[in-house]
Amino acid sequence: MGHPKKPRKKYSTPSHPWQKDRIDEEKILMKEYGLRNKKEIWKFSTQLSKYKRQAKKLSALDTEQSIKETKQMVDKLKSYGLITKGTSDEILGLSINNLLARRLQSMLVTKKLARTTNQARQMITHNHVKVNGKAISSPSHLVKVSDRKSTRLNSSHI
Repeated sequence: MGHPKKPRKKYSTPSHPWQKDRIDEEKILMKEYGLRNKKEIWKFSTQLSKYKRQAKKLSALDTEQSIKETKQMVDKLKSYGLITKGTSDEILGLSINNLLARRLQSMLVTKKLARTTNQARQMITHNHVKVNGKAISSPSHLVKVSDRKSTRLNSSHI
């Protein structure tokens, strides 16, 4: 079971440590999205695989509960702007780039509030960014579509 104060690991490491193709792909992702380490990639890939696994499981079932859970998952993914229609094919077609593009750090660069991903990361960790009126200090915060317009720089810190 584990100790209650010790949090559970939120990612799974790759099955094999030395795969050149995977390592090269991770380097490209780290540079493109300004990630600090590969653990951040693994967290989002684990999250993506959980969404896909749940979509497969729920599409196979035909109960009232599975329909309810499917609707909840589709609503959640739509709120993040990851899917539009809400079909299981669309969920299974998601890639890690879709998730990484929804991070607060990436959103600052696309909204042109920061010039580079590294500058965006620094602004976020120093509490210079507000989302929906709240100061966010985590660069990996996923921004919802409704919160995208309210993302701005915190003028009291600058």
